[in-house]
Amino acid sequence: MVAGMLRHLSSLRRLKRDNGWIETLLEESYNERMHLLTFMKMCEPGWFMKTVILGAQGVFFNAVFISYLISPKITHRFVGYLEEEAVHTYTRCIKEIEEGSLPKWSDPNFQIPDLAVSYWQMPEGKRTMMDLIYYIRADEAVHRGVNHTLSNLNQNEDPNPFVSDYKAAASGHKPNPALKPTGYERADVIG
Repeated sequence: MVAGMLRHLSSLRRLKRDNGWIETLLEESYNERMHLLTFMKMCEPGWFMKTVILGAQGVFFNAVFISYLISPKITHRFVGYLEEEAVHTYTRCIKEIEEGSLPKWSDPNFQIPDLAVSYWQMPEGKRTMMDLIYYIRADEAVHRGVNHTLSNLNQNEDPNPFVSDYKAAASGHKPNPALKPTGYERADVIG
């Protein structure tokens, strides 16, 4: 959200298009919000958790804001590594569900929120907590690849290769961020 907002404002100031970056950054922000809302629906947080979330937002938003002003490349790289940690965390979570270490989440009758079913369009019979974690982990893997790729690009000139109307898509070369955890190099995208 921070990067999308800053790029939006920069685009307005320069009176130039953004080459499709804003769209992807805001989509990522929306997706991450859905992750949080899904988990919050499952536990109905009290005032303490809501206060912690508010405090974390204040600190993280401002830290990313300043970081993005100083170096968008480093910020995207950091977010890519943060997403890598999320992939590891969800992978460990899947293993623990399989082992029965999380009995509540291992229960096939555990109800995941309707919000998640609707957002991920989860089919009937594939609505367990394990299924939900697979969807979220896949999202995080995409975010990881997107941010590493964006870090590898020229921040002011290069097009975003993940937007729907990316020029190279016509030639059949639209990069899939989930397939390249370290991100695509600039030569892969531009060349």
